[in-house]
Amino acid sequence: MKFGKIIGNVVSTVKVESFEGSRLLLIQPLDENYETVALPIVGIDTIKAGVGDFIYYEISREASRVIENTMNPCDVAVMGIIDKKYVAEKQVISKPHAVQKVKK
Repeated sequence: MKFGKIIGNVVSTVKVESFEGSRLLLIQPLDENYETVALPIVGIDTIKAGVGDFIYYEISREASRVIENTMNPCDVAVMGIIDKKYVAEKQVISKPHAVQKVKK
């Protein structure tokens, strides 16, 4: 799985049948420090994520498996919203500027 941030919506009036009823989101891929690592990508929303949410997503065949009809052309699917992220002795709360020390 990979980190990302929802930066927009993609409107498509005509979709393949397996995408009908699904929202498309514009995702900014990020590393574990919330730094941009690639150009934005389009993915299927499977969890009702919104603009500004930090998310984790999957790509390739694994992405297509989260849609009911697994025979679909999905390459990127949003799998969850990040509430908190722990790295070593730091707790990062869904926004890159909110860093707190974790008490032992």
